[in-house]
Amino acid sequence: MGLISIVSVSLSYHVLPQNVAAQTLQVRAPERVKEEMFVRIGGIDQWITIKGDDRNNPVLLFLHGGPGDALSPFADAMFAGWEKDFTLVQWDQRGAGRTYGKSGPSIEPTMTVERMTDDGIEVAQFLAEHLNKKKIIIYGGSWGSILGIHMAHARPDLFYAYVGDAQLVNTRKNEAASYARVLAMARASGDQSATTALTAIGPPPWHSLFNSWPVFRKWRLAYQAKKVTAPPAPETISPEYASPEERAQYAAADDFCFEHFWGLTMSGPLEMVDLPALGTDFAIPIYIFQGQEDLTALPELAKAYFDSIKAPRKQFYLVPGTGHESSATELEMTLKVLNEQIKPLVLDRSARKQPR
Repeated sequence: MGLISIVSVSLSYHVLPQNVAAQTLQVRAPERVKEEMFVRIGGIDQWITIKGDDRNNPVLLFLHGGPGDALSPFADAMFAGWEKDFTLVQWDQRGAGRTYGKSGPSIEPTMTVERMTDDGIEVAQFLAEHLNKKKIIIYGGSWGSILGIHMAHARPDLFYAYVGDAQLVNTRKNEAASYARVLAMARASGDQSATTALTAIGPPPWHSLFNSWPVFRKWRLAYQAKKVTAPPAPETISPEYASPEERAQYAAADDFCFEHFWGLTMSGPLEMVDLPALGTDFAIPIYIFQGQEDLTALPELAKAYFDSIKAPRKQFYLVPGTGHESSATELEMTLKVLNEQIKPLVLDRSARKQPR
């Protein structure tokens, strides 16, 4: 892992007046944090934002999906209100968002699961040092759930807990089960167009990124939309990310990551993912949220993986009416669990370290 250094920073803090702080006696005054910066991670500059109402709160690092689908443009809307209880960190991963805008496609040879895992560990180390924390919490969705499990195995000493959303387990098994489910739904509904198209490409594994995959994706999205009933999570783009240049950069990063993680012949790094092969013993608590209607990360596969896990604590939550994308219902449930089950673990361990 490479050295970590801040290369550009924009930050602001807001501290309570001294007379108000004095009235809180031994309680530390809230200190708002808002930082936006490029940090040197894994030999390249990577974009990170840190936001929270009180920097004394636990730190929550989001591991976005894709790869390539940075959450930074949508985070303020999606996680509105979370800053009261947690310090929220958005990280545009290697090949995503503003990180891709800074590096361009020159990083292609480094686009591996192993390198991304090392990046994530470096980010966690930076945050712990920068925010004066012993450990942080990691929250991974879809591709981020793969990255999060790798990080949890590699450096459990850095993390209080892992929270997974739309947990992927084994890419080839997920693809095969997803294809079978969508084809069965098409046949059950008498959808001849979908049935004919899906039968023509046959089940995975496929051998072309441009032929079979787009056909399957089209029909999976169509049937996913029919199954979802829970209100969607807000996807409003923050103004600083809304310019045509930012949108174009985001789209280019998404395409870049998709091509290089799947490979033109569908034999890229993501095709090799098999999380159980890493081992199923964890040294940290594991919490998994799964949409009941998810046609990408099928809940039965995630539940089987969860059942095989040994961890100090573990919980599995099946969210009704929710597909692969987070719903408002799921985010509400997640925040509740974070506050009621995970935050007390952090505060309890922190309290033990306070001198008497």
